[in-house]
Amino acid sequence: MARRERAERQGRETLPGIADIRIVADEATTDVILDVLRAHFTITVPRPYSGGRSYLQLDTGNPAPDPDLDGEA
Repeated sequence: MARRERAERQGRETLPGIADIRIVADEATTDVILDVLRAHFTITVPRPYSGGRSYLQLDTGNPAPDPDLDGEA
């Protein structure tokens, strides 16, 4: 059987201050990690996948300058 050529991946876009996180752990460990993250950051509800994987986004605050505040004191 011939091997299919792998499709080229598109680059991922990220927003300043937003982290995409993947956790690979059992449910109890994932819950502990999420509790720690929630205590310090705003996070999205994790999307669970097979194999103990969960994906979420974490907001550290947008470090980009605010163009509406430029020049204001």
